[in-house]
Parts: sequence; structure tokens; C-alpha cells
Amino acid sequence: MRYEVRHVTEYRYDEPVRESVMELRMQPRHAAGQGLVSFEVEIAPHAQVLSYVDGWGNLVHHFDLPHAHDTLDIFVRSVVETYSHPAPPAVEADAWAALASETMRGEWWDFLTLHGFAAETPALHDFIAARSLNALKTLDPLSALKALNRELYEAFDYEAGVTEPDSPIDHALIEGRGVCQDFAHIMIAICRLWGVPARYVSGYLYTDQDTHDRSTPNATHAWIEAFLPSLGWVGFDPTNDLITGERHLSVAIGRDYADVPPSHGVFKGEAESRLSVGVSVHRASEVGSELPRMGAPALIATRRRPGGPSLLAQHQQQQ
Repeated sequence: MRYEVRHVTEYRYDEPVRESVMELRMQPRHAAGQGLVSFEVEIAPHAQVLSYVDGWGNLVHHFDLPHAHDTLDIFVRSVVETYSHPAPPAVEADAWAALASETMRGEWWDFLTLHGFAAETPALHDFIAARSLNALKTLDPLSALKALNRELYEAFDYEAGVTEPDSPIDHALIEGRGVCQDFAHIMIAICRLWGVPARYVSGYLYTDQDTHDRSTPNATHAWIEAFLPSLGWVGFDPTNDLITGERHLSVAIGRDYADVPPSHGVFKGEAESRLSVGVSVHRASEVGSELPRMGAPALIATRRRPGGPSLLAQHQQQQ
């Protein structure tokens, strides 16, 4: 299936800032099950866009606006081809022993270490105990993760606005509500406690009226990939109780959200910044030769920044 994605990011400042330096992680990956057909990025005011590959293999675009401006618009258009994903075959129960090996721990140390958003907390242990999740380890690793995926789907209500982009997992654990970013971090943390390498995936999900997904349509999305012996990386979407498939469009991978924000950077000046984001994901057959329609980008956050270099915080919570 071929999909077209438009991702518009608008920054507005109540007074001119002197310079902005930004990084973007918005280009879909060449990965198993998908291929990138085309990618375009446009910056207004105009800026030269350069790129590099980060430590996780993600292509990062970056640019510098070295002059005064009170608006910054980022327009991205991608076309992605995805392919049907066969159901992963069964794995043996003794795969837990392979996961516990020194070789596995050395190879995937970064994706086995609990830190950042995927942290080990008392609230996480209480949640695991309350739902007897460790009992799932009597199953083979693949069956255990499928069951965990379902448990998280059933345990939490999907509700945008309950958590923030930088909320720790305890917020969703205590509230019993959140969005895909929260559910992904919780599942990653549990996988790592079980000794299963797990990584955060940033991307998009194509939704329509027939899929009954909980995810917010036309927004960035997040899920996880877990490394399983004999299978490699397998994607799980706890927001929607899915094994990832051809509707999931992968953009970037990392240890947690902090490694893969769609945009972040700094500006020089003292101004109130307003961030608005708009996303559309359509089948290419739905749009023909025309660009897909998208409403005005929605206001995400308004925030006052002090003078001097100031962080453009990652307000694009993945939903």
C-alpha cells in the first residue's frame, strides 16, 4: 500500500527572535516492510537544510535561521510504500534463556537499560503486581508480549490531554489514562524488566472508519519493537492492541521519546512561543494527483521563554 503523509509544524513568537537552530526527525525509514518513495521538506523563512545519520540510524535534517524572525514554518511531505506483514511465527519457550545470555545483553544493552521515560518506578511494580503480569513469562516470549500488548490496551483508557509530552510513566499509571506515547513507554519498561530488548518507534498510523483504532486520526503515533530470538525486531502497538502492519509508517527509533522528537532546537531571544502541528495520512489512491486536504494545524502549546538561548521544547506529544 502507498501512503502520502503531510506534516506541518508552525512556531509563532510574540516578538522577533534572533536565531533558530532546529533538528527534524520526520523522514520515514527504509525498513522491513516499508520503503521510502519520496521526501520533501520546506522551511519558511527559507533555510538551507542539511542532514546526518544519528547513532540509532535515523536520518536527521537540520537547519539554522541566523536572522530575526517571528514565524517559523516546517512543511514535510512523504510518500511511503508498505507491504503486507506476515504474522510472526511461534518461538520456543526456551527463547527466554537466549534472551538472558551475556551475548544478548551485550548486543542490546541500550535497549535493555531502564532509564529516561522508560523508568523503573514503584508505580510500575504496583501495576505489574496488580495485574499479575509476571505470570505471562510462563508463555514463550512472543506469546507473552502479545498478551502484554492486550493487557495494556485493556488497562488504560485512551484520552488525549491527560498527560504531557514530558510526563513520566507514573502519570498514566496513576490516572489509568493516556496516549500512545505513554503506553509505549510503559510497555518498553516492562519488556526491559523481563530482559527483552525493546525500543521506541516514532511514526504515523493510517486510520479510517473501518479500523476502529483508538489513536487520534491524522497525528503522529508511537509504538514499540521488541527483539526476539529467531524473529528479530517485532512491532507491538499497545494503544490499539495490534502487531504492527502495513498501516504503521515508521519514522525513527530510539531508547524512548527523548531520542526521536519530530522537531526540537533552540532560539535566541525572549519571546512567547506558540507551537501548532497538523498531520494528514492518506492512501495515495485517495488523493490522486492532488495533495490531501488537511485542516489548520492545531495549537499545541504556548510558552514564555527567557532571554538567551532557549530550548524549543518537544511539545508534539505522539498520540
